Order: sequence, then C-alpha cells, then structure tokens
Amino acid sequence: MEAVEPGHPHPLGARPREGGVSFSVFSRGADRVELLLYDRADDPSPARVIQLDQRRHHTHHYWHVFVPGLEPGQVYGYRAHGPFDPERGLRFDGDKVLLDPYGRALVVPEGHRRTAGIGPGRRDATAMKSIVADVRAYDWEGDRPLRRPYAQTVIYEAHVKGFTRHPSSGVAPERRGTYAGLVEKIPYLLDLGVTAVELLPVFHFDPEDAPTGRTNYWGYAPVSFFAPHGFYSARGGGLAALDEFRDMVKALHRAGLEVILDVVYNHTAEGDEHGPTFCFKGLANDVYYHLDPDDRARYRNYSGTGNTLDGSDPHVRRLVLDSLRYWVQEMHVDGFRFDLASIFARDREGRPQAHSPILFDIDTDPVLAGTKLIAEAWDAAGLYQVGSFVGDFWKEWNGKFRDDVRSFVRGDPGMVPALADRLLGSPELFAKEEVDAREPEQSINFVTCHDGFTLRDLVSYERKHNEANGEENRDGDDDNRSCNHGVEGPTADPAIEALRERQMKNLLAITLLSLGTPMLGMGDEIGRTQRGNNNAYCQDNELSWMDWTLLERFAGLRRFVREAIRIRGLRDHVRAGLNLTREELQEQAHIELHGVRLGEPDFGWESRSLALGATSLSGDLRMHFALNAWTEPLEFELPALPEGFDGWRRAMDTARPSPEDILPPREAPRVEEDTYRAAPRSVVALFAFRMPR
Repeated sequence: MEAVEPGHPHPLGARPREGGVSFSVFSRGADRVELLLYDRADDPSPARVIQLDQRRHHTHHYWHVFVPGLEPGQVYGYRAHGPFDPERGLRFDGDKVLLDPYGRALVVPEGHRRTAGIGPGRRDATAMKSIVADVRAYDWEGDRPLRRPYAQTVIYEAHVKGFTRHPSSGVAPERRGTYAGLVEKIPYLLDLGVTAVELLPVFHFDPEDAPTGRTNYWGYAPVSFFAPHGFYSARGGGLAALDEFRDMVKALHRAGLEVILDVVYNHTAEGDEHGPTFCFKGLANDVYYHLDPDDRARYRNYSGTGNTLDGSDPHVRRLVLDSLRYWVQEMHVDGFRFDLASIFARDREGRPQAHSPILFDIDTDPVLAGTKLIAEAWDAAGLYQVGSFVGDFWKEWNGKFRDDVRSFVRGDPGMVPALADRLLGSPELFAKEEVDAREPEQSINFVTCHDGFTLRDLVSYERKHNEANGEENRDGDDDNRSCNHGVEGPTADPAIEALRERQMKNLLAITLLSLGTPMLGMGDEIGRTQRGNNNAYCQDNELSWMDWTLLERFAGLRRFVREAIRIRGLRDHVRAGLNLTREELQEQAHIELHGVRLGEPDFGWESRSLALGATSLSGDLRMHFALNAWTEPLEFELPALPEGFDGWRRAMDTARPSPEDILPPREAPRVEEDTYRAAPRSVVALFAFRMPR
C-alpha cells in the first residue's frame, strides 16, 4: 500500500486523477479529521482510516490528502473531531460518519434510518456515505444546455417519481418513478407542447424527514447539493444514479425540452438542535447555519423546516456557486428554480439587505450566464419580495398572479384592475423606476404548483382536507381562493362537473395567454386530484402520483391545453424569441383595454369583466380577448378591422363543449356580428388575419 501524499486544498471534494484520488474537505474548528474508506456501503467499520495530520494535510480550514491506488466507485466518509459545545455553536462528534459536502454521488445502506445521525455511538453500517465519481467519463455525445428564450418557454412542473409511479403510467414496473421512467413520457410532453420540465428536488434528500410513519415525498430535505437522488434511479443509487440522471437530461434535450431543477439551498435535512448529523453540522455547524445569537445551541428557522443555511457566509456562498456551476457544466441542466430564495437576502443577523452578495454572485457568474434563474421570492419568516427581488436576470414566481387570477375566476368583486395588470405581465409589480426595463417574461405566471390545491381541487373544494398528513388539518395554507361550485369534493351532478371543467379551462387560458412565462402543474391538464389535500409533501402514494387513467376522462381538457399553447405561439415575439421589454411590447403591439364597450374598461368594484385587444408586431394578426367572470352572459363590442383582414374568427370559447371550445385560429368559424356574446364564466379569444395580397 503506497503512502498517502499531502494533497491540496483545491479542488474540494474527491477528484480522481492519475494514480489515485485527491480529497479535500472544509472543516473550520476541527482538531482532527479522518478519511474513512469502506469496501462496501454497509460495512460496520472502515477498511482503512487515514488520519489527516495537522501539519501535512491541513491548510487554513481545509483538510486534504492524495491517496494513491484508489479509483472511482470508492465508498468513503469523514469523521471530524473537535469540541461538542452547542452553546458556542460547535457540534463536532467523532462518532459520526459524515458525507462529503462536495460528493458527486452517495450511497444509502439498506438499514439506514434517520435516527442513525442522532445520539452517541458509532453506526457505520447504516450511515450514508459518499462515493468517488469521475464525472469526466460520461459521453454527452455533443449535448449542451439549450438556452431557449423565455418568450418561447412553457414550463411544466413535475415530480420525477410521481410522474410515472402510478400503475396506470404504462411504464415498466422496474422503471416507474425513475429518471428512466420520465424519459419514456417524453412523447407525452412533446404532444402537450411544453418546452421545459421543472423537476421538484432531485438533489439527494432524506425521505424520512417527515412526520412519523410518513415520507418526505416532495424532496425539500437535501443532504447533498451535488449528488442526484439515488432512489429515483432504476439502476440503483450511487454512480448508477449519476449516469441515469444524465441520460434523462440528454434525452430531454434531444427532444428539445429544457431541464430546470427546483433547488433547495436554504436549509438541509439536518433539522434543528434535535435533528441528525449527516454532514454540515459535524464539519462546521457555526459556519453553515444561522444560529440564534442569544442561544447558539438553537437555529434560526427562516425556512420553516428547522434550520437555515447562512448565505451571507463566504464558505456557504462558495458551496452554492460551485454546486450551481457543477449542475450546469457537468450535468447540463438549463436552469434553476430557487426554493425560498428570499432567505439569501438576509444578512448574518437575519436582516433583509438590499444588496445580497450571494444573490449578486449568482446573478453575475459567467458560468451561469444564459442559465434560467427563477426565484421563489419569499421565505417562511414573512419576507416577501415579488417584484423587488435583486439582480438583473432573475425571473420570479408571481404569487400575485396566482392569487389575483384565482380570485377573478372565482367571481370575487374588485379584481378587474389587478387582473388587467396580470394579463400585461404585472407591470405594477415589475416595471419600477429603480429597476432596469425588464421583459414581460420576468413574471413566471402560474395558478397552481406542487404546493397547494391541484387545478381540479381548486374548483372542487372550499376548504383544505389534509387529515391524512396527521397534523389534524392544521398544516397547509388556508387562503386558497378556491370554490366548490355547490358541492364539496366529488359529485355526480353533470352541471357542476361541466362548470368545474369550464373554470379549469378559464384558469389555464389566462395563464397561457397572459404576457409572461407560463407554468403548468403536473397533471392539471388531465384533472389530477389530491382529494382536497393542499400540502401533500408527505404523501408518497396514489394521492400524489399522476393518475394516467384520467387521460380518457379529461381528453378534452388536455386537448384544450395543447391548443392554447399553440395559440400562444402565434405571437411573433414568441416565435422569434425576441427579448423585448414590457414597454416596447405593449407599445408595438398596440395593446388596449376594453370593457363590454370598446375603450371603456370597467374597473369598478362590481365589475367582473374585461377585454383586451392587441396586434402582432408584423401587423398581420389582430387578437381580441374577452373575459367574463359574471354569472350572466355579457355582450362585448368588437373592434372594426382594417381593410385587408378576413374578419374575426372564434378560436376559443371556454363555454363551448370540446372540441368547439378551442380551434386552430385560421380554421375557426367566423364571427359575423359586431358584438360577441360571452357566456357566464368564460374566456373568449378571437383572431383576425390579414389576407394574402
């Protein structure tokens, strides 16, 4: 056995190189660090322990070594010895096997339990461990991120497991709920017309980070910021998961679909002072986490999950930037949606700051240039920054769009002014003097996502029904702006069912036709239901999985979504991917607001209607949209068309049965009158084309 060499502090992690593997880990405050090498993941003790000497293997806060003879696939971990003094924020524990924060792959022994990271004693056989990976060995076959303009983007939020886990998915049992299973459904996504898949967390997470007897299904409990989740691999975890994830990305790219990851850099699965030690607590607890200054044994909880990563610390900033670069450069992902991104706007003391170093680091990083950066611009401690998030290139989940569109479609009074703003890309939120001119796609428009009611439940329930979560229905949001239309939950009444489907189409039509970047929730196009549960984070079962048997029942709804996406694509700034500012687009498209009378929008408290007219930038297409949330029909005046246009055509009317509810605009029936009667609770889209000369 060759003697180890001192190694170098850079690069961090485990990197194969000629003759062996280089290791480096950050651990400020440790007295001694051991590198543990295992033959198998469930070995009760390491096959070899390498003591890292303070003089030879320690530079500043970095512990490093080069071990000859090792190869990719080597299972390893660390022990960090030092003071266990929670009152000072120090939680070193020489018994714990610690993951490498920069580990590219990890393995979970069959007997692993979350409790393995809690309490005294060594539990090597059940501890998660890192695996040496050579990411350079993969053949990408020329693949690279797609860099699709936002103007051409339609996002589909999906859960890797939930998308194909249901027995009705048609995927082979061994591939259901996996990266490989998702690949089999690429034709479905292409047929629907979406252009990007936004995947709920795929960083390896702790499924046990949930109430007793339940599973963390959503994945917002990361234990690694580099390793893909091993349980989503049909081939098993470790290096196989690494390859299967990349195979999925490559297949999606070949189909023209971008891959956006929902990333969780705001907290980890280690929880609060009662939680386990997997990695960060045992290496540098006082560095990685926001601690209570009055009691450093406790954690500040801006994430609502027990702990909060301290993005103001330079070591944490480096970790996050390195992770993002890795997923772009080595894993070829196209973008990121940042969970509770406003947490990174907080300084060391937890106070919001106008110029967050980590957010500007991400915004200005050259490796990330051209990568989609989407912020959930709020946190769990009350900070809400929609419309005021820092940086030049961040897009934002528009929670105001969700709430205001839901309220308008439900028929709430006083919502027309807000609706008008949302239809136009929310200029009152985003077009502020102190902010540079932004494109309308600054706003990520959605009415549903993983968090909250599904679209079908939004029109079927007045109240949340989260009893299955075991928290006596206290969890989940109470402000859902939903409506059951007469019956709570399922009904056999065909009139109520028809109205519910119409309301779903109304919500989808507004989302897809408004200025901004639209996002759809998994299964909303086929009426997926969670039976009123609006917080299904711990429901890894058929309640959350995509039920593909609904394809037949809601074939018309799915067709509506597909055709509405095509109609959205008729806009020439969308087709060309032009990055016009909101002001440029509104001026060049001659966007005008109307009411039932032309030029007279009604912004009064009792108004439930709005109309909008626009012209394509080429001048060859006229559009007129009428929205009626009233319980009675309304007669909308139609603008006269210039000479050379072939008349208005009814491309969309959500009150009509499928397939008459939406038609290809050039093939749609003509509207002969100078008014259009919009049925109660309906959205109408009329198009007129210039005739060939």
